Amino acid sequence: MVCIMALAHNNNHHKSQESLQAGGAGELFVVATPIGNLGDITLRALETLKSVDAIACEDTRTSGALLSHYGITTRTLSYHDHNEASMTPKLVEQLQHGMKLALISDAGTPLVSDPGARLVAAAAQAGIRVTPLPGASALLAGLTMAALPTDAFYFGGFLPQKKQALAEALLALKTLPATLAFYEAPHRLVDTLQALHEHLGDRTAAVAREITKLYEECPRGTLSQLLAHFTAYPPRGECVVLVQGMQAQDAMDDAAIDHALTDAMARLSLKEAVAEVTAVSGRAKRDVYQRALTLAGK
Repeated sequence: MVCIMALAHNNNHHKSQESLQAGGAGELFVVATPIGNLGDITLRALETLKSVDAIACEDTRTSGALLSHYGITTRTLSYHDHNEASMTPKLVEQLQHGMKLALISDAGTPLVSDPGARLVAAAAQAGIRVTPLPGASALLAGLTMAALPTDAFYFGGFLPQKKQALAEALLALKTLPATLAFYEAPHRLVDTLQALHEHLGDRTAAVAREITKLYEECPRGTLSQLLAHFTAYPPRGECVVLVQGMQAQDAMDDAAIDHALTDAMARLSLKEAVAEVTAVSGRAKRDVYQRALTLAGK
């Protein structure tokens, strides 16, 4: 969720006018904000939010609580999914005339499953300097507490809601040898865990919930165990779902590959059958292709 903020001092309006009249390119600051605990904000972020000309927010009321807590009176502008197409060129024009803007999210790092990517891309294309101010992120916080491998991970944002699209998305990720991370709303968590179990198998997983807040928790176990837990105890608050990637032992053996290929080749061309089986087998495409040639020869 995103917000663009203005100067927090009494002479804020006067300085804004001076910066615009001075001309020259402005600067866009991409500022991370807390995901729960208001103490999780950097000193640099606070100073920037106080000194810029304006701040654009997805929900100015939500951002207003954070700004009020720190005594920041910078002007806020609404910037969200429904108006970013129309607002982006207006903001870029202001940047080109020298305005300093801070792009913030209602919670966490902007652009990560939040509006803002359009503005950053447009500003960069216009030659405006884009400066990141790193900080809180539910994704990274979830990874650090999940007790799953972190050397390689894939972030999928929010999974599709429609069953067919969800199945296709998970099929494409099934053989990825990296920890899978997704955001999920509490009312959809049980259905998502069920789909993950159905399409990925009973893998080790974790659900980081209410991160940095009073009821923070991170149950860990297999997908079936987590499914049973959250079915019995419906969750509240936003969740980060983390699932172990495909392991070497999860790959199909030769007999399973042959069985899958026989079935696929009865329905598809050899090329299509190889692609289908490779996607779910955890084996290299060349290995699957060689076994398909052998079966076709027989």
